[in-house]
Amino acid sequence: METQPYYRALMRNMMLIVILVSFAPLLLISTLNEYRFETSYREKVIAHLMEVVQKHQQGITMFLNDKLAYAVNLANSVSYDQVKDETYLNQKLAILQKSYGGVFVDLGVVDDQGVQVSYAGAFKLEKADYGQTEWFKKAIHQNYYISDVFLGLRRQPHFIITVRQKHEGKNWILRATIDFEVFNALVESVHIGETGSAFIINKEGEFQTKPRLDPKLSQEFQQKFISSHHFFNASETNKPIEPDDIGMDTVLGKPIGDRGISVGNVNYSGRNLLYLTTPLKDKEWILVYQQEDADAFSDLNQTRNLSIIILVIGGVGIVVMAFLLSRKMVKYIKNADQGKEMMNEQVIEAGKLASVGELASGIAHEINNPIAIMVEEAGWIGDLLDEEDLGKCQNLEEFRRALNQIRTQGGRCKEITHKLLSFARKTDSRVREVLINEIIEEIVSISGQGAKYSNVKIIMHLDPELPKVAASPSEMQQVLLNLINNAIDAIGSGGGSIEITSRHNGEFVTIDVADTGQGIPQAMMNRIFDPFFTTKPVGKGTGLGLSICYGIIKKMGGDITLNSSVGVGTTFHIHLPAPKGENQSHQ
Repeated sequence: METQPYYRALMRNMMLIVILVSFAPLLLISTLNEYRFETSYREKVIAHLMEVVQKHQQGITMFLNDKLAYAVNLANSVSYDQVKDETYLNQKLAILQKSYGGVFVDLGVVDDQGVQVSYAGAFKLEKADYGQTEWFKKAIHQNYYISDVFLGLRRQPHFIITVRQKHEGKNWILRATIDFEVFNALVESVHIGETGSAFIINKEGEFQTKPRLDPKLSQEFQQKFISSHHFFNASETNKPIEPDDIGMDTVLGKPIGDRGISVGNVNYSGRNLLYLTTPLKDKEWILVYQQEDADAFSDLNQTRNLSIIILVIGGVGIVVMAFLLSRKMVKYIKNADQGKEMMNEQVIEAGKLASVGELASGIAHEINNPIAIMVEEAGWIGDLLDEEDLGKCQNLEEFRRALNQIRTQGGRCKEITHKLLSFARKTDSRVREVLINEIIEEIVSISGQGAKYSNVKIIMHLDPELPKVAASPSEMQQVLLNLINNAIDAIGSGGGSIEITSRHNGEFVTIDVADTGQGIPQAMMNRIFDPFFTTKPVGKGTGLGLSICYGIIKKMGGDITLNSSVGVGTTFHIHLPAPKGENQSHQ
Protein backbone atom coordinates (compact mmCIF):
# COMPACT_ATOMS: atom_id res chain seq x y z
CA MET A 1 0.00 0.00 0.00
CA GLU A 2 2.91 2.36 0.70
CA THR A 3 4.02 2.11 -2.93
CA GLN A 4 0.75 3.49 -4.33
CA PRO A 5 1.61 7.20 -3.69
CA TYR A 6 4.94 6.59 -5.41
CA TYR A 7 3.27 5.28 -8.57
CA ARG A 8 0.68 8.08 -8.51
CA ALA A 9 3.45 10.69 -8.23
CA LEU A 10 5.40 8.94 -11.00
CA MET A 11 2.34 8.97 -13.26
CA ARG A 12 1.66 12.65 -12.47
CA ASN A 13 5.26 13.62 -13.27
CA MET A 14 5.25 11.65 -16.52
CA MET A 15 1.99 13.34 -17.55
CA LEU A 16 3.41 16.79 -16.81
CA ILE A 17 6.56 16.08 -18.80
CA VAL A 18 4.63 14.76 -21.81
CA ILE A 19 2.19 17.70 -21.69
CA LEU A 20 4.94 20.30 -21.38
CA VAL A 21 7.05 18.75 -24.13
CA SER A 22 4.00 18.56 -26.41
CA PHE A 23 2.51 21.95 -25.60
CA ALA A 24 5.69 24.06 -25.66
CA PRO A 25 6.36 23.85 -29.44
CA LEU A 26 2.63 23.91 -30.20
CA LEU A 27 2.08 27.13 -28.28
CA LEU A 28 5.26 28.69 -29.64
CA ILE A 29 4.36 27.96 -33.26
CA SER A 30 0.72 28.97 -32.73
CA THR A 31 1.71 32.28 -31.13
CA LEU A 32 4.26 33.08 -33.84
CA ASN A 33 1.82 32.23 -36.66
CA GLU A 34 -0.96 34.14 -34.95
CA TYR A 35 1.22 37.26 -34.65
CA ARG A 36 2.46 37.11 -38.24
CA PHE A 37 -1.00 36.35 -39.65
CA GLU A 38 -2.71 39.05 -37.58
CA THR A 39 -0.13 41.66 -38.57
CA SER A 40 -0.39 40.79 -42.26
CA TYR A 41 -4.19 40.60 -42.19
CA ARG A 42 -4.60 43.93 -40.38
CA GLU A 43 -2.30 45.60 -42.89
CA LYS A 44 -4.36 44.24 -45.78
CA VAL A 45 -7.67 45.32 -44.20
CA ILE A 46 -6.36 48.82 -43.49
CA ALA A 47 -4.99 49.08 -47.03
CA HIS A 48 -8.37 48.05 -48.44
CA LEU A 49 -10.24 50.54 -46.27
CA MET A 50 -7.80 53.28 -47.26
CA GLU A 51 -8.51 52.50 -50.90
CA VAL A 52 -12.27 52.70 -50.27
CA VAL A 53 -11.98 55.97 -48.33
CA GLN A 54 -9.78 57.49 -51.02
CA LYS A 55 -12.25 56.60 -53.76
CA HIS A 56 -15.11 57.96 -51.65
CA GLN A 57 -13.16 61.16 -51.11
CA GLN A 58 -12.68 61.49 -54.85
CA GLY A 59 -16.40 60.89 -55.44
CA ILE A 60 -17.46 63.57 -52.95
CA THR A 61 -14.90 66.00 -54.36
CA MET A 62 -16.16 65.37 -57.87
CA PHE A 63 -19.73 65.96 -56.67
CA LEU A 64 -18.85 69.33 -55.13
CA ASN A 65 -16.65 70.41 -58.07
CA ASP A 66 -19.32 69.45 -60.57
CA LYS A 67 -21.98 71.52 -58.81
CA LEU A 68 -19.56 74.41 -58.38
CA ALA A 69 -18.59 74.25 -62.06
CA TYR A 70 -22.24 74.47 -63.14
CA ALA A 71 -22.81 77.47 -60.88
CA VAL A 72 -19.68 79.15 -62.33
CA ASN A 73 -20.83 78.51 -65.90
CA LEU A 74 -24.26 79.87 -65.12
CA ALA A 75 -22.83 83.02 -63.49
CA ASN A 76 -20.42 83.58 -66.37
CA SER A 77 -23.07 83.09 -69.05
CA VAL A 78 -25.67 85.52 -67.76
CA SER A 79 -25.72 89.21 -66.88
CA TYR A 80 -26.71 90.76 -63.61
CA ASP A 81 -29.88 92.17 -65.14
CA GLN A 82 -30.95 88.76 -66.41
CA VAL A 83 -30.59 86.95 -63.07
CA LYS A 84 -32.33 89.80 -61.27
CA ASP A 85 -35.41 88.70 -63.21
CA GLU A 86 -37.00 86.01 -61.02
CA THR A 87 -38.79 84.48 -64.01
CA TYR A 88 -35.49 83.96 -65.77
CA LEU A 89 -33.93 82.66 -62.55
CA ASN A 90 -36.79 80.18 -62.10
CA GLN A 91 -36.20 78.91 -65.64
CA LYS A 92 -32.54 78.30 -64.87
CA LEU A 93 -33.47 76.51 -61.60
CA ALA A 94 -35.88 74.26 -63.49
CA ILE A 95 -33.12 73.32 -65.94
CA LEU A 96 -30.74 72.57 -63.05
CA GLN A 97 -33.27 70.45 -61.20
CA LYS A 98 -34.13 68.52 -64.34
CA SER A 99 -30.46 67.90 -65.13
CA TYR A 100 -29.37 66.98 -61.58
CA GLY A 101 -32.52 65.39 -60.18
CA GLY A 102 -33.30 67.85 -57.44
CA VAL A 103 -29.75 68.32 -56.14
CA PHE A 104 -30.17 72.12 -56.53
CA VAL A 105 -32.88 73.30 -54.11
CA ASP A 106 -33.00 77.00 -55.02
CA LEU A 107 -31.07 79.90 -56.57
CA GLY A 108 -30.58 83.42 -55.36
CA VAL A 109 -28.84 86.67 -56.34
CA VAL A 110 -27.33 88.65 -53.44
CA ASP A 111 -25.95 92.17 -53.76
CA ASP A 112 -22.83 93.48 -52.09
CA GLN A 113 -24.80 94.40 -48.96
CA GLY A 114 -26.05 90.87 -48.42
CA VAL A 115 -29.63 91.53 -49.59
CA GLN A 116 -31.17 88.89 -51.80
CA VAL A 117 -32.43 90.84 -54.81
CA SER A 118 -33.76 87.83 -56.71
CA TYR A 119 -34.86 84.32 -55.58
CA ALA A 120 -36.06 81.11 -57.26
CA GLY A 121 -37.19 78.23 -55.08
CA ALA A 122 -39.80 76.79 -52.75
CA PHE A 123 -38.98 78.95 -49.75
CA LYS A 124 -40.12 82.54 -49.26
CA LEU A 125 -36.70 84.11 -49.05
CA GLU A 126 -37.22 87.14 -51.27
CA LYS A 127 -35.40 90.22 -49.94
CA ALA A 128 -33.71 88.08 -47.27
CA ASP A 129 -30.84 89.88 -45.58
CA TYR A 130 -27.64 87.78 -45.28
CA GLY A 131 -25.38 90.68 -44.48
CA GLN A 132 -24.47 89.41 -41.01
CA THR A 133 -24.23 85.72 -41.83
CA GLU A 134 -20.92 83.92 -41.66
CA TRP A 135 -21.15 82.48 -45.15
CA PHE A 136 -21.77 85.88 -46.76
CA LYS A 137 -18.83 87.48 -44.98
CA LYS A 138 -16.57 84.76 -46.48
CA ALA A 139 -18.24 84.50 -49.90
CA ILE A 140 -18.11 88.27 -50.69
CA HIS A 141 -14.31 88.10 -50.54
CA GLN A 142 -13.85 84.92 -52.62
CA ASN A 143 -14.53 84.11 -56.27
CA TYR A 144 -15.92 80.71 -55.32
CA TYR A 145 -17.11 79.44 -51.97
CA ILE A 146 -18.69 76.29 -50.53
CA SER A 147 -20.14 76.81 -47.08
CA ASP A 148 -20.43 74.50 -44.11
CA VAL A 149 -23.78 72.88 -43.38
CA PHE A 150 -26.00 75.22 -41.37
CA LEU A 151 -29.67 75.77 -40.53
CA GLY A 152 -30.06 79.35 -41.74
CA LEU A 153 -33.38 81.11 -42.17
CA ARG A 154 -35.17 77.96 -43.38
CA ARG A 155 -34.30 76.10 -40.14
CA GLN A 156 -33.19 73.01 -42.05
CA PRO A 157 -29.66 71.71 -42.58
CA HIS A 158 -28.21 72.75 -45.95
CA PHE A 159 -25.10 74.25 -47.51
CA ILE A 160 -24.60 76.64 -50.38
CA ILE A 161 -22.27 77.20 -53.31
CA THR A 162 -21.54 80.79 -54.30
CA VAL A 163 -19.92 82.49 -57.28
CA ARG A 164 -18.89 86.17 -57.03
CA GLN A 165 -19.35 88.48 -60.06
CA LYS A 166 -19.16 92.27 -60.68
CA HIS A 167 -21.71 94.69 -62.13
CA GLU A 168 -20.95 98.39 -62.56
CA GLY A 169 -18.03 98.06 -60.19
CA LYS A 170 -20.01 96.36 -57.45
CA ASN A 171 -19.86 92.71 -56.39
CA TRP A 172 -22.85 90.45 -56.53
CA ILE A 173 -23.18 86.75 -55.64
CA LEU A 174 -25.00 83.90 -57.35
CA ARG A 175 -26.05 81.56 -54.57
CA ALA A 176 -27.13 77.90 -55.13
CA THR A 177 -28.46 75.70 -52.30
CA ILE A 178 -27.52 71.99 -52.43
CA ASP A 179 -30.02 69.42 -51.14
CA PHE A 180 -28.64 68.14 -47.82
CA GLU A 181 -30.37 64.74 -48.02
CA VAL A 182 -28.84 63.99 -51.42
CA PHE A 183 -25.40 65.00 -50.22
CA ASN A 184 -25.84 63.06 -46.97
CA ALA A 185 -26.92 59.94 -48.90
CA LEU A 186 -23.80 60.25 -51.07
CA VAL A 187 -21.54 60.41 -48.00
CA GLU A 188 -23.35 57.52 -46.29
CA SER A 189 -23.19 55.31 -49.40
CA VAL A 190 -20.13 53.52 -48.03
CA HIS A 191 -21.32 50.41 -46.18
CA ILE A 192 -18.72 47.77 -45.30
CA GLY A 193 -19.68 45.01 -42.94
CA GLU A 194 -22.42 45.64 -40.40
CA THR A 195 -21.08 48.81 -38.79
CA GLY A 196 -19.00 50.55 -41.45
CA SER A 197 -20.20 54.08 -42.30
CA ALA A 198 -18.88 57.53 -43.22
CA PHE A 199 -19.64 61.10 -42.17
CA ILE A 200 -18.10 64.57 -42.52
CA ILE A 201 -17.05 67.04 -39.82
CA ASN A 202 -15.55 70.50 -40.19
CA LYS A 203 -12.44 71.83 -38.52
CA GLU A 204 -14.42 72.79 -35.44
CA GLY A 205 -15.66 69.23 -35.02
CA GLU A 206 -19.21 70.02 -36.20
CA PHE A 207 -21.03 67.35 -38.18
CA GLN A 208 -21.62 68.20 -41.85
CA THR A 209 -23.61 65.01 -42.45
CA LYS A 210 -25.66 62.75 -40.20
CA PRO A 211 -23.47 59.95 -38.82
CA ARG A 212 -24.94 56.44 -38.89
CA LEU A 213 -23.97 55.71 -35.31
CA ASP A 214 -23.83 52.17 -34.01
CA PRO A 215 -27.14 51.56 -32.17
CA LYS A 216 -25.30 49.32 -29.72
CA LEU A 217 -23.48 52.29 -28.25
CA SER A 218 -24.95 53.63 -25.04
CA GLN A 219 -27.77 56.15 -25.15
CA GLU A 220 -25.65 58.60 -23.21
CA PHE A 221 -22.93 58.45 -25.86
CA GLN A 222 -25.45 59.02 -28.71
CA GLN A 223 -27.05 62.00 -27.01
CA LYS A 224 -23.71 63.53 -26.20
CA PHE A 225 -22.40 63.00 -29.70
CA ILE A 226 -25.50 64.27 -31.55
CA SER A 227 -27.06 66.98 -29.39
CA SER A 228 -23.79 68.90 -29.23
CA HIS A 229 -24.01 69.82 -32.94
CA HIS A 230 -26.39 72.67 -33.71
CA PHE A 231 -27.62 71.64 -37.16
CA PHE A 232 -29.57 68.66 -35.73
CA ASN A 233 -31.77 70.87 -33.54
CA ALA A 234 -33.05 74.40 -33.34
CA SER A 235 -30.31 75.61 -31.00
CA GLU A 236 -27.22 77.20 -32.46
CA THR A 237 -25.55 77.95 -29.16
CA ASN A 238 -24.22 74.46 -28.35
CA LYS A 239 -20.47 74.13 -28.30
CA PRO A 240 -19.02 71.45 -30.58
CA ILE A 241 -18.08 68.36 -28.64
CA GLU A 242 -14.44 67.78 -27.91
CA PRO A 243 -12.75 64.42 -28.48
CA ASP A 244 -12.00 63.96 -24.79
CA ASP A 245 -15.70 64.36 -23.95
CA ILE A 246 -16.52 61.08 -25.68
CA GLY A 247 -13.53 59.07 -24.55
CA MET A 248 -11.56 59.24 -27.81
CA ASP A 249 -7.93 58.18 -27.76
CA THR A 250 -7.40 59.87 -31.09
CA VAL A 251 -9.56 60.96 -34.00
CA LEU A 252 -7.24 61.97 -36.76
CA GLY A 253 -4.46 59.57 -35.82
CA LYS A 254 -1.27 59.59 -37.91
CA PRO A 255 -1.15 59.98 -41.69
CA ILE A 256 -0.26 56.81 -43.57
CA GLY A 257 1.65 56.91 -46.84
CA ASP A 258 1.19 59.71 -49.34
CA ARG A 259 -2.61 59.52 -49.54
CA GLY A 260 -3.27 61.98 -46.72
CA ILE A 261 -5.34 59.30 -44.95
CA SER A 262 -4.99 58.89 -41.20
CA VAL A 263 -5.91 55.85 -39.12
CA GLY A 264 -6.95 55.96 -35.48
CA ASN A 265 -9.08 54.26 -32.83
CA VAL A 266 -11.86 55.34 -30.52
CA ASN A 267 -12.29 53.50 -27.23
CA TYR A 268 -15.61 53.99 -25.53
CA SER A 269 -16.93 51.83 -22.69
CA GLY A 270 -14.65 49.02 -23.69
CA ARG A 271 -15.69 49.21 -27.35
CA ASN A 272 -13.00 49.71 -29.97
CA LEU A 273 -13.93 51.70 -33.07
CA LEU A 274 -11.66 52.03 -36.09
CA TYR A 275 -11.49 55.46 -37.77
CA LEU A 276 -10.00 56.52 -41.09
CA THR A 277 -9.93 60.25 -41.90
CA THR A 278 -9.01 62.28 -44.97
CA PRO A 279 -9.40 66.02 -45.74
CA LEU A 280 -12.02 67.51 -48.08
CA LYS A 281 -12.73 70.96 -49.49
CA ASP A 282 -9.25 72.40 -49.11
CA LYS A 283 -8.89 70.76 -45.67
CA GLU A 284 -11.92 72.62 -44.31
CA TRP A 285 -13.85 69.35 -43.98
CA ILE A 286 -12.76 65.94 -42.77
CA LEU A 287 -14.23 62.76 -44.21
CA VAL A 288 -14.43 60.17 -41.42
CA TYR A 289 -14.95 56.44 -41.96
CA GLN A 290 -16.04 54.57 -38.83
CA GLN A 291 -16.31 50.83 -38.18
CA GLU A 292 -16.22 48.62 -35.13
CA ASP A 293 -12.85 46.93 -34.79
CA ALA A 294 -14.50 43.53 -34.28
CA ASP A 295 -16.53 44.01 -37.48
CA ALA A 296 -13.60 45.25 -39.57
CA PHE A 297 -11.49 42.26 -38.52
CA SER A 298 -14.30 39.71 -38.20
CA ASP A 299 -12.56 37.16 -40.43
CA LEU A 300 -9.45 37.50 -38.30
CA ASN A 301 -11.46 36.99 -35.14
CA GLN A 302 -13.21 33.95 -36.62
CA THR A 303 -9.86 32.50 -37.62
CA ARG A 304 -8.50 33.19 -34.14
CA ASN A 305 -11.52 31.53 -32.53
CA LEU A 306 -11.16 28.53 -34.82
CA SER A 307 -7.46 28.32 -33.96
CA ILE A 308 -8.31 28.44 -30.25
CA ILE A 309 -10.88 25.65 -30.71
CA ILE A 310 -8.35 23.53 -32.60
CA LEU A 311 -5.73 24.29 -29.95
CA VAL A 312 -8.13 23.30 -27.17
CA ILE A 313 -9.09 20.07 -28.96
CA GLY A 314 -5.42 19.34 -29.58
CA GLY A 315 -4.65 20.13 -25.96
CA VAL A 316 -7.38 17.76 -24.76
CA GLY A 317 -5.96 15.10 -27.08
CA ILE A 318 -2.47 15.67 -25.69
CA VAL A 319 -3.73 15.45 -22.10
CA VAL A 320 -5.67 12.25 -22.84
CA MET A 321 -2.69 10.75 -24.65
CA ALA A 322 -0.37 11.77 -21.82
CA PHE A 323 -2.74 10.17 -19.30
CA LEU A 324 -3.09 6.90 -21.21
CA LEU A 325 0.62 6.68 -22.04
CA SER A 326 1.67 7.51 -18.48
CA ARG A 327 -0.79 5.01 -17.02
CA LYS A 328 0.48 2.31 -19.37
CA MET A 329 4.13 3.04 -18.60
CA VAL A 330 3.50 3.18 -14.84
CA LYS A 331 1.59 -0.11 -15.06
CA TYR A 332 4.53 -1.64 -16.93
CA ILE A 333 6.98 -0.30 -14.33
CA LYS A 334 4.75 -1.53 -11.52
CA ASN A 335 4.59 -5.03 -13.02
CA ALA A 336 8.36 -4.99 -13.54
CA ASP A 337 8.87 -3.97 -9.91
CA GLN A 338 6.53 -6.73 -8.77
CA GLY A 339 8.39 -9.22 -10.96
CA LYS A 340 11.68 -8.05 -9.55
CA GLU A 341 10.32 -8.41 -6.05
CA MET A 342 9.07 -11.93 -6.78
CA MET A 343 12.38 -12.87 -8.37
CA ASN A 344 14.15 -11.56 -5.28
CA GLU A 345 11.92 -13.80 -3.20
CA GLN A 346 12.76 -16.70 -5.51
CA VAL A 347 16.47 -15.97 -5.09
CA ILE A 348 15.99 -15.97 -1.35
CA GLU A 349 14.08 -19.25 -1.58
CA ALA A 350 16.81 -20.68 -3.80
CA GLY A 351 19.36 -19.65 -1.21
CA LYS A 352 17.29 -21.37 1.46
CA LEU A 353 17.10 -24.50 -0.68
CA ALA A 354 20.86 -24.39 -1.18
CA SER A 355 21.29 -24.13 2.58
CA VAL A 356 18.88 -27.00 3.08
CA GLY A 357 20.85 -28.99 0.51
CA GLU A 358 24.09 -28.34 2.34
CA LEU A 359 22.40 -29.27 5.61
CA ALA A 360 20.99 -32.45 4.06
CA SER A 361 24.43 -33.31 2.69
CA GLY A 362 25.99 -32.91 6.14
CA ILE A 363 23.25 -34.90 7.83
CA ALA A 364 23.53 -37.62 5.19
CA HIS A 365 27.27 -37.91 5.84
CA GLU A 366 26.71 -38.07 9.58
CA ILE A 367 23.98 -40.70 9.26
CA ASN A 368 25.91 -42.80 6.75
CA ASN A 369 28.68 -43.56 9.23
CA PRO A 370 26.53 -45.04 12.07
CA ILE A 371 24.34 -46.83 9.52
CA ALA A 372 27.41 -48.44 7.94
CA ILE A 373 28.66 -49.52 11.37
CA MET A 374 25.20 -50.84 12.27
CA VAL A 375 24.98 -52.87 9.06
CA GLU A 376 28.50 -54.24 9.54
CA GLU A 377 27.75 -55.23 13.14
CA ALA A 378 24.55 -56.97 12.08
CA GLY A 379 26.57 -58.96 9.54
CA TRP A 380 29.15 -59.85 12.19
CA ILE A 381 26.46 -61.08 14.55
CA GLY A 382 25.06 -63.24 11.74
CA ASP A 383 28.46 -64.75 11.13
CA LEU A 384 28.79 -65.51 14.86
CA LEU A 385 25.42 -67.19 14.90
CA ASP A 386 26.51 -69.40 12.03
CA GLU A 387 29.69 -70.44 13.86
CA GLU A 388 28.11 -71.18 17.25
CA ASP A 389 26.15 -74.33 17.99
CA LEU A 390 22.83 -72.84 18.97
CA GLY A 391 20.68 -75.74 17.93
CA LYS A 392 18.91 -75.84 21.26
CA CYS A 393 18.13 -72.08 21.13
CA GLN A 394 14.43 -71.58 20.59
CA ASN A 395 14.80 -67.97 19.26
CA LEU A 396 17.52 -68.67 16.72
CA GLU A 397 15.25 -68.08 13.73
CA GLU A 398 13.89 -64.94 15.28
CA PHE A 399 17.45 -63.67 15.76
CA ARG A 400 18.23 -64.39 12.14
CA ARG A 401 15.05 -62.62 10.98
CA ALA A 402 15.84 -59.55 13.08
CA LEU A 403 19.38 -59.38 11.74
CA ASN A 404 18.11 -59.61 8.14
CA GLN A 405 15.63 -56.87 8.87
CA ILE A 406 18.40 -54.66 10.32
CA ARG A 407 20.54 -55.19 7.22
CA THR A 408 17.57 -54.49 4.91
CA GLN A 409 16.46 -51.28 6.65
CA GLY A 410 20.04 -50.13 6.99
CA GLY A 411 20.46 -50.57 3.24
CA ARG A 412 17.32 -48.52 2.64
CA CYS A 413 18.61 -45.74 4.89
CA LYS A 414 21.89 -45.80 3.03
CA GLU A 415 20.09 -45.56 -0.31
CA ILE A 416 18.01 -42.59 0.89
CA THR A 417 21.05 -40.70 2.18
CA HIS A 418 22.84 -41.47 -1.10
CA LYS A 419 19.97 -39.90 -3.06
CA LEU A 420 19.93 -36.86 -0.77
CA LEU A 421 23.64 -36.37 -1.37
CA SER A 422 23.16 -36.77 -5.11
CA PHE A 423 20.35 -34.16 -5.22
CA ALA A 424 22.19 -31.70 -3.00
CA ARG A 425 25.37 -31.84 -5.04
CA LYS A 426 23.78 -31.35 -8.48
CA THR A 427 23.47 -27.52 -8.46
CA ASP A 428 25.62 -26.89 -11.51
CA SER A 429 23.59 -25.26 -14.33
CA ARG A 430 26.18 -26.00 -17.01
CA VAL A 431 24.85 -27.92 -20.02
CA ARG A 432 26.32 -31.35 -20.76
CA GLU A 433 25.16 -34.64 -22.20
CA VAL A 434 22.86 -36.46 -19.78
CA LEU A 435 20.56 -39.49 -19.73
CA ILE A 436 17.06 -38.23 -19.23
CA ASN A 437 15.80 -41.55 -17.87
CA GLU A 438 18.26 -41.39 -14.96
CA ILE A 439 17.10 -37.89 -14.02
CA ILE A 440 13.45 -39.01 -14.22
CA GLU A 441 14.08 -42.04 -11.98
CA GLU A 442 15.96 -39.92 -9.48
CA ILE A 443 13.23 -37.28 -9.22
CA VAL A 444 10.51 -39.92 -8.98
CA SER A 445 12.35 -41.62 -6.12
CA ILE A 446 12.52 -38.30 -4.28
CA SER A 447 8.87 -37.43 -4.93
CA GLY A 448 7.64 -40.95 -4.29
CA GLN A 449 6.99 -40.53 -0.59
CA GLY A 450 4.99 -37.34 -1.09
CA ALA A 451 2.97 -38.98 -3.84
CA LYS A 452 2.14 -41.97 -1.63
CA TYR A 453 1.05 -39.63 1.14
CA SER A 454 -1.39 -37.97 -1.32
CA ASN A 455 -2.57 -41.37 -2.57
CA VAL A 456 -1.04 -40.71 -5.99
CA LYS A 457 0.60 -43.46 -8.00
CA ILE A 458 3.54 -42.58 -10.28
CA ILE A 459 3.91 -44.80 -13.35
CA MET A 460 6.94 -44.60 -15.63
CA HIS A 461 7.16 -45.65 -19.31
CA LEU A 462 10.78 -44.98 -20.19
CA ASP A 463 12.37 -45.72 -23.56
CA PRO A 464 15.59 -47.67 -22.84
CA GLU A 465 17.04 -46.67 -26.23
CA LEU A 466 16.74 -42.96 -25.45
CA PRO A 467 19.82 -41.00 -26.66
CA LYS A 468 21.68 -38.56 -24.50
CA VAL A 469 20.64 -34.93 -24.73
CA ALA A 470 22.46 -31.65 -24.02
CA ALA A 471 20.92 -30.30 -20.82
CA SER A 472 21.67 -29.00 -17.33
CA PRO A 473 21.00 -31.87 -14.88
CA SER A 474 20.09 -29.58 -11.98
CA GLU A 475 17.71 -27.49 -14.16
CA MET A 476 16.07 -30.60 -15.61
CA GLN A 477 15.58 -31.85 -12.04
CA GLN A 478 13.93 -28.53 -11.22
CA VAL A 479 11.61 -28.76 -14.27
CA LEU A 480 10.55 -32.37 -13.60
CA LEU A 481 10.15 -31.82 -9.87
CA ASN A 482 7.97 -28.76 -10.54
CA LEU A 483 5.76 -30.63 -13.02
CA ILE A 484 5.34 -33.63 -10.70
CA ASN A 485 4.50 -31.41 -7.72
CA ASN A 486 1.96 -29.47 -9.83
CA ALA A 487 0.42 -32.76 -10.94
CA ILE A 488 0.12 -33.95 -7.32
CA ASP A 489 -1.52 -30.63 -6.36
CA ALA A 490 -3.91 -30.89 -9.33
CA ILE A 491 -4.98 -34.43 -8.36
CA GLY A 492 -5.62 -33.44 -4.77
CA SER A 493 -6.47 -35.73 -1.88
CA GLY A 494 -8.90 -37.86 -3.85
CA GLY A 495 -6.10 -39.93 -5.34
CA GLY A 496 -5.06 -40.56 -8.91
CA SER A 497 -2.08 -41.34 -11.05
CA ILE A 498 0.81 -39.66 -12.81
CA GLU A 499 2.29 -41.22 -15.92
CA ILE A 500 5.78 -40.17 -17.02
CA THR A 501 6.79 -41.23 -20.51
CA SER A 502 10.09 -40.72 -22.33
CA ARG A 503 10.36 -41.30 -26.07
CA HIS A 504 12.44 -40.41 -29.08
CA ASN A 505 10.56 -39.03 -32.10
CA GLY A 506 13.02 -37.96 -34.76
CA GLU A 507 14.56 -34.58 -33.97
CA PHE A 508 13.43 -34.46 -30.35
CA VAL A 509 13.54 -36.43 -27.13
CA THR A 510 10.12 -35.98 -25.55
CA ILE A 511 9.07 -36.35 -21.93
CA ASP A 512 5.33 -36.52 -21.18
CA VAL A 513 4.03 -35.84 -17.66
CA ALA A 514 0.32 -36.75 -17.57
CA ASP A 515 -1.96 -36.52 -14.54
CA THR A 516 -5.59 -37.37 -13.81
CA GLY A 517 -6.25 -34.06 -12.06
CA GLN A 518 -8.93 -31.40 -12.52
CA GLY A 519 -7.61 -30.10 -15.86
CA ILE A 520 -7.16 -26.50 -17.04
CA PRO A 521 -10.01 -24.45 -18.61
CA GLN A 522 -9.49 -23.55 -22.27
CA ALA A 523 -9.65 -19.82 -21.48
CA MET A 524 -6.52 -20.14 -19.30
CA MET A 525 -4.43 -22.23 -21.69
CA ASN A 526 -2.80 -19.22 -23.39
CA ARG A 527 -1.73 -17.71 -20.06
CA ILE A 528 -0.48 -20.82 -18.25
CA PHE A 529 3.20 -19.94 -18.84
CA ASP A 530 2.79 -16.21 -18.02
CA PRO A 531 4.72 -14.97 -14.97
CA PHE A 532 2.61 -14.64 -11.81
CA PHE A 533 -0.34 -16.50 -13.36
CA THR A 534 -1.60 -19.38 -11.24
CA THR A 535 -4.76 -21.46 -10.91
CA LYS A 536 -3.96 -22.29 -7.30
CA PRO A 537 -5.72 -20.55 -4.39
CA VAL A 538 -4.24 -17.32 -3.00
CA GLY A 539 -1.14 -18.09 -0.95
CA LYS A 540 -0.66 -21.55 -2.48
CA GLY A 541 1.45 -20.54 -5.47
CA THR A 542 3.57 -17.70 -6.86
CA GLY A 543 2.73 -18.23 -10.53
CA LEU A 544 6.43 -18.49 -11.40
CA GLY A 545 6.95 -22.27 -11.50
CA LEU A 546 5.73 -22.95 -15.02
CA SER A 547 7.22 -19.67 -16.25
CA ILE A 548 10.63 -20.74 -14.95
CA CYS A 549 10.21 -24.19 -16.51
CA TYR A 550 9.31 -22.58 -19.82
CA GLY A 551 12.39 -20.37 -19.67
CA ILE A 552 14.70 -23.29 -18.82
CA ILE A 553 13.46 -25.49 -21.67
CA LYS A 554 13.59 -22.59 -24.17
CA LYS A 555 17.17 -21.82 -23.08
CA MET A 556 18.10 -25.42 -23.91
CA GLY A 557 16.68 -24.99 -27.42
CA GLY A 558 13.59 -27.03 -26.71
CA ASP A 559 9.90 -26.40 -26.22
CA ILE A 560 7.20 -27.20 -23.68
CA THR A 561 3.52 -27.62 -24.59
CA LEU A 562 0.42 -29.03 -22.93
CA ASN A 563 -2.96 -30.61 -23.55
CA SER A 564 -5.71 -30.41 -20.99
CA SER A 565 -9.37 -31.26 -20.56
CA VAL A 566 -11.44 -30.17 -17.58
CA GLY A 567 -12.32 -33.18 -15.44
CA VAL A 568 -9.96 -35.51 -17.38
CA GLY A 569 -6.45 -34.25 -16.69
CA THR A 570 -3.43 -32.44 -18.07
CA THR A 571 -0.39 -33.61 -20.04
CA PHE A 572 2.81 -31.54 -20.34
CA HIS A 573 5.16 -32.34 -23.24
CA ILE A 574 8.85 -31.47 -22.90
CA HIS A 575 10.67 -31.51 -26.26
CA LEU A 576 14.48 -31.47 -26.09
CA PRO A 577 16.59 -31.45 -29.27
CA ALA A 578 18.32 -34.78 -29.84
CA PRO A 579 21.96 -34.88 -30.99
CA LYS A 580 22.21 -34.97 -34.78
CA GLY A 581 24.30 -38.12 -34.79
CA GLU A 582 21.76 -39.89 -32.61
CA ASN A 583 18.97 -38.54 -34.75
CA GLN A 584 20.50 -39.94 -37.91
CA SER A 585 21.23 -43.28 -36.29
CA HIS A 586 17.56 -43.71 -35.36
CA GLN A 587 16.27 -42.86 -38.82
